[in-house]
Amino acid sequence: MKRKSMFVVPLLALLLLAALPLRAFDWPQDEVMSDTFYSYFGQLRGGIISTSLIFADTSDIKAADNGYVVAVINEYDDDSVFFPSALGNAVILAHGDNLMTVYGNIDKETIPASLYDTEKAAAGTVFGSSGNAGWQQGRSSLEFQTIDTANGNAINPRVLMPRIGKELSLSLSGITLEGKGVRYDLLVQRTLPAGSYRVYRQRQSVAMPYKTRVVVNGIVADEISYDQLIQNGSVVYAVGRKNYPKEALYPDTRLQLLGEVTLTPGKNTLGIALTDILGEVTATSYALTIY
Repeated sequence: MKRKSMFVVPLLALLLLAALPLRAFDWPQDEVMSDTFYSYFGQLRGGIISTSLIFADTSDIKAADNGYVVAVINEYDDDSVFFPSALGNAVILAHGDNLMTVYGNIDKETIPASLYDTEKAAAGTVFGSSGNAGWQQGRSSLEFQTIDTANGNAINPRVLMPRIGKELSLSLSGITLEGKGVRYDLLVQRTLPAGSYRVYRQRQSVAMPYKTRVVVNGIVADEISYDQLIQNGSVVYAVGRKNYPKEALYPDTRLQLLGEVTLTPGKNTLGIALTDILGEVTATSYALTIY
């Protein structure tokens, strides 16, 4: 059976965190170009909304900022079966301003023995090398998370990390409206009944917008931001006009929700925009006839 060993620091160490100032995080491994991550925050992954930023290359894993070592998680298997956790071997650090960083998918053999007796870790402290410990289907790369412990929300790590180079291009293909269980492909159908609709695009397998916006007749109807994801128990939500769970955000592996709109009888102009983390906008619009 799977067993986990965990080292937890004293509560006093956590109480001292309030005295630490908030700083932008450094790279948790060797720096890479912005368009070379394996999987981005908010992307559909393994049937859930991912709260991780996953690097593409194997590298030494290091503390992104000064912090307290909350836990070092080791995962073992016996001779009969292996049940990997989502993060595999991992290190968890607590920082100031109620922030916590999680470093997953570490090769257990590379974790320094001294780390189990360490309360504080300076920025740049090496925790080991990335390895096949998590559920990355054969990959050996870092899975990095940033958590707001005050609210229990997952923060997009890229908000706090340096950015180097260009972003992946975002596309607005396969725009589809869904209302009352019926889907309308705007490539071929632009006359629709009045009502409320969810607006979808064809999901890109890697590239992920930082923000999506839908506009009707010049008025913003909805905007979904991926600066953070709300976690309520085991359910993760993206925040827009309402909180959208995985079932709404990714109804299948092909589509991604851009927002919700209400269309009234007459001529309507539907505007759609995707914004990357650098503020670059990809936009389009459709002239619709609503009856």
